[in-house]
Amino acid sequence: MTEGNQADNKHPYSNLEDRFLWKKAVGERSPFSLEGLYRKKFQVSPEARIATAGSCFAQHIARHLKNSGFNFRDFEPAPPLFPPALSQSFNYGVYSARYCNIYTARQLLQTFDRAFGEFLPVDNAWTKGSGFADPFRPVLEPEPFASVEELERSRQSHFAAVQDLIVNTDVLIFTLGLTEAWVSKADGAVFPLCPGTVAGAFDENAYEFKNFTYFEIFEDLIAFLGKVRQINPDMHFILTVSPVPLTATKSGEHVLAATTYSKSVLRAVAGHIASEVEFVDYFPSYEIIAAAPMRGMFYDPNMRTVNAAGVDYVMSHFFAEHAPPAGKASPASLAARPDAGAMEAVCEEMLLAQGI
Repeated sequence: MTEGNQADNKHPYSNLEDRFLWKKAVGERSPFSLEGLYRKKFQVSPEARIATAGSCFAQHIARHLKNSGFNFRDFEPAPPLFPPALSQSFNYGVYSARYCNIYTARQLLQTFDRAFGEFLPVDNAWTKGSGFADPFRPVLEPEPFASVEELERSRQSHFAAVQDLIVNTDVLIFTLGLTEAWVSKADGAVFPLCPGTVAGAFDENAYEFKNFTYFEIFEDLIAFLGKVRQINPDMHFILTVSPVPLTATKSGEHVLAATTYSKSVLRAVAGHIASEVEFVDYFPSYEIIAAAPMRGMFYDPNMRTVNAAGVDYVMSHFFAEHAPPAGKASPASLAARPDAGAMEAVCEEMLLAQGI
């Protein structure tokens, strides 16, 4: 074959944009000059009512959305005259409702089912010190509830907020965090923390470790999307994967290997659903922080928590596609805010390492 013939031999890779070629898109660039990592699938308008849920990294997303002027909704706000300095410790304003961290797709699905009366778990209250804790929000408040009745009132108020969120949200951003969980052997209820770590008591006859598979996570997310859209047919979703590694694992694998498994499965599921469902988008917060070209620079010295610069960089890619409302804070100016990216996330999973 002559050189001329080779030049005429066009194929699907002949005229790729730079962003599709590793050498030009990554290899020859500074990590701070990467472009086109995210291309939005649908528009998030300035008026769109946005809610967030998920693992602890989702808290950073929520805070930046609020600071940038998006219509971030809080369906379970702090009571009037509640001291602002205490709000986060009582899980007010952390997410769009006080569900605390939702680490797994099954936990997300069951949160919906419990709020709409479709699932009543056997575990109603766990003992905590001299009081009681919600098994599904065990660190909701600094002190335990004085009675089960008080706990139940808080729970019903929360369920009303979740119902309100489902009905009155345009875009839900959900951050997938873990594949590992502890579940009830009696009814399959999923807890955000292992029983006995901060509340309740561990009983191997009542609880078991569960490492969800790709197919289980896929089915749980599809079920959740379907149930939500039956109530709110116009809701859209943006899925992300938390770049925060596991604090500890009971999988039997080294924690590094267990983390790789967890994030890989979650990324694959999120990408699959986003590629197949028109009202679901995927935002690569995991890749922006954890990919090899970033050289680990966005992690704190513990190589687990994400530093403020990393959060700001992640959100800069989001805002490049979903521009903040006109006249509001620009992404560049957000870094100067004292609460932008620097506030420590409320992460229950870190409690697993206490005393270790």
